[in-house]
Amino acid sequence: MRLRVEFTTEPFDLDEAPEHALVARRVIETADLESVDVGPFGNTAEGRADAVLDAVDALLRQSLEAGATRVSLQVNVIREGE
Repeated sequence: MRLRVEFTTEPFDLDEAPEHALVARRVIETADLESVDVGPFGNTAEGRADAVLDAVDALLRQSLEAGATRVSLQVNVIREGE
């Protein structure tokens, strides 16, 4: 099974990326994922279910530890051909 995760961390800072956002980015970029798109207002990653779920676990733990007060995420199953 393949999954897609979309996430944001808060609080936002439009002038400078907060530490929790940098940590979340680092977690996703170093995970064993096949597709990663990191942006200022949302982030998306895709891969095997086990890799995505491991990355989500690390993302939640590490970004909250780094000061995030809210993490919004959505996980979708990717059907063949998508």
